[in-house]
Amino acid sequence: MNCGGDPYVIEYNVRMGDPETEAVMPRIKSDLLSHLIAMENGVLSNEILEIDSQTAVTLVMVSEGYPGDYKKGIPVDLSKLTGDTLLFHSGTKEKDGKLVTSGGRVLALTHVGTCINECREKLYKTVANIGFDGCSYRKDLGLDLN
Repeated sequence: MNCGGDPYVIEYNVRMGDPETEAVMPRIKSDLLSHLIAMENGVLSNEILEIDSQTAVTLVMVSEGYPGDYKKGIPVDLSKLTGDTLLFHSGTKEKDGKLVTSGGRVLALTHVGTCINECREKLYKTVANIGFDGCSYRKDLGLDLN
């Protein structure tokens, strides 16, 4: 966490978290399964993990009130979603043939591009065209990295 220009560690995990995973996984060019099998067999040092040099940014769309109390069952409209943004469902479910909210973190969208600003611009344009009532999301993604 960046606090007044100073880095602070607030949590340390030895697993991938959410939404970090959604920004890391699309950049892995290698066959991840072969790396996992090599790890299981004790020969991971023989593997080379290829990473795409592009930038990835993930934006999480949350329900109004999250992380506290929030409403469920709100219709989610994805009809204007374009194909160049990756979409990850988290707090959604299908009800009567329609997509509705079922959790606080509803959707994560990831864009891979040449720079943070390109990814931010694409994500915010995409979010403006999709959504659900009470949707909220951060407006400052990547600003501390420019």
